[in-house]
Amino acid sequence: MIHVAIIGTGAIAPSHIKGYLQFPERCKITAVCDPDIEKARNTVKSFGISADVYSDYQELAKLPELDLVSVCTPPYTHAPISIDFLRQGKHVLVEKPMASSLKECDEMIKAAEASGKILSVVAQNRFRTDLMKLKAILDKNLIGPVLHTQVDSFWWRGHSYYDLWWRGTWEKEGGGCTLNHAVHHIDIFQWMNGVPSEITAVTSNTAHDNAEVEDLSIAIGRYQNGNLAQITSSVVHHGEEQQLIFQGKNARVSYPWKVVASRSKENGFPLQDAELEEKIESVYNQLPDLEFEGHTGQIQDVLSCIEEGRQVLVDGKQGRQTLELIMAIYHSATLQKTVSLPLAKDDPFYTRDGVMQHVPRFYEKTTSVQGFDDNTITT
Repeated sequence: MIHVAIIGTGAIAPSHIKGYLQFPERCKITAVCDPDIEKARNTVKSFGISADVYSDYQELAKLPELDLVSVCTPPYTHAPISIDFLRQGKHVLVEKPMASSLKECDEMIKAAEASGKILSVVAQNRFRTDLMKLKAILDKNLIGPVLHTQVDSFWWRGHSYYDLWWRGTWEKEGGGCTLNHAVHHIDIFQWMNGVPSEITAVTSNTAHDNAEVEDLSIAIGRYQNGNLAQITSSVVHHGEEQQLIFQGKNARVSYPWKVVASRSKENGFPLQDAELEEKIESVYNQLPDLEFEGHTGQIQDVLSCIEEGRQVLVDGKQGRQTLELIMAIYHSATLQKTVSLPLAKDDPFYTRDGVMQHVPRFYEKTTSVQGFDDNTITT
């Protein structure tokens, strides 16, 4: 039996709790921790779990039986909490983004390697049937070399979203929509298509004058072979139509799932390639569905890796790679220049201090509330 602790009981914690509760024969939530101890008690009560409640996560070091910790706290605390538990010999599943800087990522990875324990970074969208199938289609090279990728991470958040005490500041949230919303799509993008060799980007705050951070960014990635990618990150898009489109030499595939293939007429104009479309569609439909998806799917992966001693699908290095791409976007937009990847340790956006020194404060955060009466997440 794997004994689990939940650290932080904010909006994302229920996704972790529900995931663990899907596997009662394999794991048990034995502790829940939040600085607001009443909030932690209410969480335990609402899920009907028999877990001890704590206000200081460091008290959990005293527990004789604790194997795995889910870190569901604000981003600026991810690194110190994760490192503390890894050094205590505990496995860690940490919410995205894994840290506020690449330096912190490296420290987390080093702690995991030294302890021999698992560090897994939440990337729940990798554990979705449609995206897993899309990844398999790309790996089979049925569409030919990918020439252009379009990533539309479109979200919408009202003005009051940034009133929450830790949101809307570079110090506590670590960034705006690029880091905390588009991280999902940027992770899928780099997982499926690799990291570009250079980034050119712009950021802005167009509708949230109660936040220091950006609410809209647009980046262009260029690969060594000349192929291009465009990444739009937003919390100002009504409708939240999110998509990833991979334009290959022979066909395009996308999420949400769609396949279109063209072949050339004698004069160079397109003609539908129905045969290739049917072939790709057939391969896609034959791929198996996942038994568990989202956070539950990733939790299953972590539990299985603990039990079997194998590598998780999303480890610290994968989480770092996603953050590195985001930091390159911030670097390019802030210093108004094209940035080459990978980022060196002397890059101004490698450390937390460097980020804080350089990033623009679009507006001053003037409102700060401890929480909202309605804590539900709509997507």
